[in-house]
Amino acid sequence: MDTSVWSLMLRRDPPAEVPQVRALVRALETGERVVTTGLVLQELLQGFSGPRARDQIVARFAAFPLLAPDREDHIAAATLRNLCRKRGVQIGTIDALLAQLCVRHELTLLSADEDFSHMKKHCALRLWEQW
Repeated sequence: MDTSVWSLMLRRDPPAEVPQVRALVRALETGERVVTTGLVLQELLQGFSGPRARDQIVARFAAFPLLAPDREDHIAAATLRNLCRKRGVQIGTIDALLAQLCVRHELTLLSADEDFSHMKKHCALRLWEQW
C-alpha cells in the first residue's frame, strides 16, 4: 500500500476471505491509521436491525476518526459526479462524496464496491488494490 492512511468504506458485510476484509484486518492489527465518514456509519446502521447490532456498530466505529465533508467537498463531489456521468459512468451521490473526501485528504479508499474502480479513471482517487 502506498499510504498508511485509509478510508474505510466496507458498507456491506462481505465474507472474511474477501481481500478487502483481510487488508482491513491487517491494517488494524499493524496499527495503520484507518478513518471513515459518518456517511458510512449511517449506511451501516440503516442496514441492521435491533438495538444490539446498532450498539455493536456504534461501539466499534467509535475507534475510527470521522471525516466530515465541508461545502467545498459537496461542490467538488457534484462536479465529479457530473464529469463521470458525461463520460458514461453512473455513480451515486454518496459515492461521489466519499471519493471526493479521499481525494482531498489523499487517502486510499478500501472498498468492496466495484463502482469506485470505474470512478477512479476520471479523478485522482486512490483505490486499494490487491497486489
